[in-house]
Amino acid sequence: MTTEWPPVHASPSNDELGLIRHARPVAQEGWRRAVHRASLGIINPGASQWEIRRNTFVDMINRPVRGAYSIAVLSMKGGVGKTTVTVGLGATLASLRGDRVIAVDANPDFGTLGQRGPDETRSTVRDLLVDDAISRYSDVRRHTSQASSRLEILASERDPAMSEAFSDADYHAVLTVLRRFYNIILTDCGTGLVHSAMAGVLDQADAAVLVANPSIDAARSALATLDWLNHHGYAHLVPRAVVVFSLARPGQATVDMDRMSRHFLTRVRALQQIPFDDHLAEGSEVSVDLLAGKTRNAFIELAATVADGFAFEPPRRGNVTG
Repeated sequence: MTTEWPPVHASPSNDELGLIRHARPVAQEGWRRAVHRASLGIINPGASQWEIRRNTFVDMINRPVRGAYSIAVLSMKGGVGKTTVTVGLGATLASLRGDRVIAVDANPDFGTLGQRGPDETRSTVRDLLVDDAISRYSDVRRHTSQASSRLEILASERDPAMSEAFSDADYHAVLTVLRRFYNIILTDCGTGLVHSAMAGVLDQADAAVLVANPSIDAARSALATLDWLNHHGYAHLVPRAVVVFSLARPGQATVDMDRMSRHFLTRVRALQQIPFDDHLAEGSEVSVDLLAGKTRNAFIELAATVADGFAFEPPRRGNVTG
């Protein structure tokens, strides 16, 4: 047996040698930032626990996604804030990521998604569907409106007869176009799970976000929706689903949220709560800059929870092009 000389040892890292001092992170907001700036950097109170936690959420939100990731936003009961959650979640993802995010209105009953963003175009999903000259991103952009968050919105048909005729094949065709140009696609679904387009939405969904308000009847409807998914070929979406309770009135929920959570968390991946917000209650265009801090933070946490699902399995469809 031969022995090398001198003996080979693994070199110690810089951390082990004590050559690196881990600086306390500098706060980017609030009184902590003001103290750091006023003292010219001499006094550093450090970032708050929430700011450190939020930075972790932002890192999660920026996880890469291969191809186009499709999120179905569902509710069996109307008036629970489904469209509001779609826009808030989409705007948060779009504002914090560097890729393209779009929200599509698949509600057959006068969907209001288009009213929650700027009115840049009168085009709808129907106009996109019949446009046979789409070869680049700018061609699709003619049919969408883009908010200040960079979230793009593709509105539903305003004629109820035309909306009702929007089938699962039509939705597949629209999604085929959008997957070429967008990394994340949110679909604001109608409340009718048996509507013709719903099969197309669920067939192509990589994840589901189920919206309810914190009431007994809404919770029962949400649980019934999970049952429906389990028994109609979409059971794979249930354990990965995120349930969102959206407060429609000021104040705390009148039901025991901890007890209600226990009913859901045995079946779904996560449960989040979005507080009441005066800006969201206006029912008009949503701007993330006008949200209360608590609401903004809740959407960041929701977006991080949804993005945490990117790692489950790569989307099955094609890559985004320019």
